[in-house]
Amino acid sequence: MFRTVFTTSVVLAIASAAALPAFAADLITKTSSHSVPVTMDRLEAAVNSAGATVFARIDHAAGAEKVDMSLRPTTVLIFGNPALGTPAMVDGQTAGLDLPLRVLAYADAEGVVHVAYHDPATMAKDHDLPTDAEYLAKMTGALDKLTSKAVAED
Repeated sequence: MFRTVFTTSVVLAIASAAALPAFAADLITKTSSHSVPVTMDRLEAAVNSAGATVFARIDHAAGAEKVDMSLRPTTVLIFGNPALGTPAMVDGQTAGLDLPLRVLAYADAEGVVHVAYHDPATMAKDHDLPTDAEYLAKMTGALDKLTSKAVAED
């Protein structure tokens, strides 16, 4: 009995550790020299200029304050373009779990601001979408371009 439980625990621990690098590889991050609010303002302006729709801006730190907890600046912008998202959901309706797109801006323990988002290629794996779908390439390009504008030092 002990050997089975121990072996199962070891296997689960190894499997969990092996999954972490895969998750990290699907997360794209960039550093911003701006504060979280300014970074998100810049991202929102870039999204609007690109003709996409901003659906929500969620300030997690403000939410934490409402329950008397503290959280470093952490904000998510949810946005999309139905011309790109709808074909993805036609190919795999569960892609709606990951659409509209989301970008997180947060300050780490040292106060450095980062933006982070999931690589759209992850949707192909998670929702059985064609890996060569044009909409995935466009989403990837758009996220790179928009987040680069948000973190640019101009």
